[in-house]
Amino acid sequence: MTAHLARLEFVLGTALMSAIVFLVFIAAVMRFAGHPIIWSVDMAQLLFIWLCFLGAAKALRAKAHLGVDLFVRLLPQKNRLTLELLLALVCLVFLTFLFFEGIDLTLLNRERLFGDSGLSYAYVTIAVPAGSVMLALAILNNMFAAWKKREQGMLVFSRSNGSTGGGER
Repeated sequence: MTAHLARLEFVLGTALMSAIVFLVFIAAVMRFAGHPIIWSVDMAQLLFIWLCFLGAAKALRAKAHLGVDLFVRLLPQKNRLTLELLLALVCLVFLTFLFFEGIDLTLLNRERLFGDSGLSYAYVTIAVPAGSVMLALAILNNMFAAWKKREQGMLVFSRSNGSTGGGER
């Protein structure tokens, strides 16, 4: 399942990034030609917002987010796992709050138009609850994997006990 999800994330991310580049390029060319496409930049912004949430979930699942663990590394492995599990629970509570507030925000913005595109601003704000779900699923996936492999030293957010995460691939 995780391999299929990673492939889907890659395909969606590639498609979104390609569409953004295409829209911005076409907007620049058409503006230079004296025929601006006013909705293309709005669409690129909308796609970029979705790409950010998709990328954040992918990075979280891969444990690739930037972290400072100078003092945490001094803890024994068991305590590090406990701390990361507690932090994951805090993140899940925050994401739950963000999900419900994002739903409210989306419902409030149904009638509002997004720039000159003619689209509802709800397409932008719905990215918040959708992104919250993607991030929560990534955290839950990492939590369960860390718990299953706790004897091998697997953690929720950190790659391993001795890994710095920088350029070691």
